[in-house]
Amino acid sequence: MTEKRSADGQLGLAAVWAIAVGGMVGGGIFSTLGVVIANAGHWATLSFVLGGMVAYATGHSLAALTVDKDEAGGVYSFLRDLGFTRLARGSAWVLLAGYVLTCAVYAYTFGAYLGHASGGLSWLPPAMAAAAILIMTGLNLRGAGQAAGVEIAIVVIKLTILAGLAAMGLAQFEVEKLSIAQQPGLIGIVIGAASVFMAYEGFELIAYDYDEMKDRKRVMRRIMPLAIGSAALIYVLVALAVPMLTGTQAVIEDGEVALSQAGQAALGTPGLIAVTIAAAFSTASAINATLFSSARLAREVAQDGGLPDVLVGKNAHGSPQWAVLALAALALALAVMGGLDGLVSGASVVFLLVFGTLNALALKENVGRRWITLPGALLAFGALMVLVLHMFGVI
Repeated sequence: MTEKRSADGQLGLAAVWAIAVGGMVGGGIFSTLGVVIANAGHWATLSFVLGGMVAYATGHSLAALTVDKDEAGGVYSFLRDLGFTRLARGSAWVLLAGYVLTCAVYAYTFGAYLGHASGGLSWLPPAMAAAAILIMTGLNLRGAGQAAGVEIAIVVIKLTILAGLAAMGLAQFEVEKLSIAQQPGLIGIVIGAASVFMAYEGFELIAYDYDEMKDRKRVMRRIMPLAIGSAALIYVLVALAVPMLTGTQAVIEDGEVALSQAGQAALGTPGLIAVTIAAAFSTASAINATLFSSARLAREVAQDGGLPDVLVGKNAHGSPQWAVLALAALALALAVMGGLDGLVSGASVVFLLVFGTLNALALKENVGRRWITLPGALLAFGALMVLVLHMFGVI
């Protein structure tokens, strides 16, 4: 994992993989494990598999559209270039809302883990959540929102810690430990997958870096199965392992710091510290990367007249300062006030809607493999319907 950039300064495969995996594992598994187990019970691993299937189909569609047009962008630019101006603007607003919710989840998780490790002072988690967003906002305003080498290092550190935690848990594997008092039915698999789908958000950020890739068409085609497969594998292993260390009911009750409890159960204080470090680095880097990409999306939409002109402006460091500040302020408010379940579900609704649209667009443009893009669209929109019905108490 020493490849950072090629000699001509373009992003190599390892750097692109790190950006994608870092975006997905950037806090999702640290904060959502309790949510998915509460909804899916002992089927939680299948929820992560189902979510991974939707993510892979979407990644396939995104890669096919990007390579076909041979330019950087995402669902907004694809729809805009095809003449669907209103739909493009709508997708951008929805996507920006999703990024704000995701940043809030990451900041909430950052604060929860540091607060837990520091002794559980009630004021500390929201204070640390706010501090995380403020510090990452400062870095973005100074134009330091992207650093491929740092991202690779952070991804390696957190995956090593998560892999170690998974190994210790799986060494004590017993099927009976996965059971909970009230076991959900099979629909719980879909509810679980839909509820935590934001854990797979992040791979789409690499489409914005397409022009900076070495051998970009080849890398774009290869990266989705590698990155999404890596994230899905670690999610499944952790979902199986953590209940072995703490018990499934404890994972549900301590959902926002479940991995921290598992680390402490496995190795005592050193385990608690290791998982806390992994969570802090992971969530902070994800906030940084999400602010970086979402602010530039907001600026692009503003340039096209879809958002206020003030968001177009850049500071002396080349950062779209007002876009960064607006998104960060919204995320900070939600992180301090919002509950974890609501933030996770809200973000998942947004990304299921956007990713379903992306798969449908690939179908319309007849790019990619139809046997992948069609199920991707159907699964994304189907999961979206299930999640909305679940949020309103219908199922």
